[in-house]
Amino acid sequence: MRLLPTLFCGAALSVAALVSPVAVADDQLAASMCDYVAADDKNRLRKVLSDYRLRLRNIYDGVVCNGESLIRHAFKSNAADVGEFIVKQLPGSAVGASGDIAWAEANGFAASPLLAVLKSRAGEGD
Repeated sequence: MRLLPTLFCGAALSVAALVSPVAVADDQLAASMCDYVAADDKNRLRKVLSDYRLRLRNIYDGVVCNGESLIRHAFKSNAADVGEFIVKQLPGSAVGASGDIAWAEANGFAASPLLAVLKSRAGEGD
């Protein structure tokens, strides 16, 4: 009778031990990506994506920097090189549907070179 709860607790602890490092690694990876965007370090961002065998288009929606998407974080950090890299890695339809163009224009980033890249990728032109 006591064997079943003991086995259940042991299994639960084993699963928790296996899952926790992954969650921490994901948080650290996202934090690193945010730092690289803020520093406008395209090479490091590209390297971390390569090292973890990730495609930016597959993880873009899951990475949030200070409550903002990677593109918006790039705008706020004046990171044109990294922002252009991010935009080029995403499908044009996703760029157009994201609302980032309207957000950038409404928040005073109309003169940013990144906005021109964003519009071009979305197919809006100037």
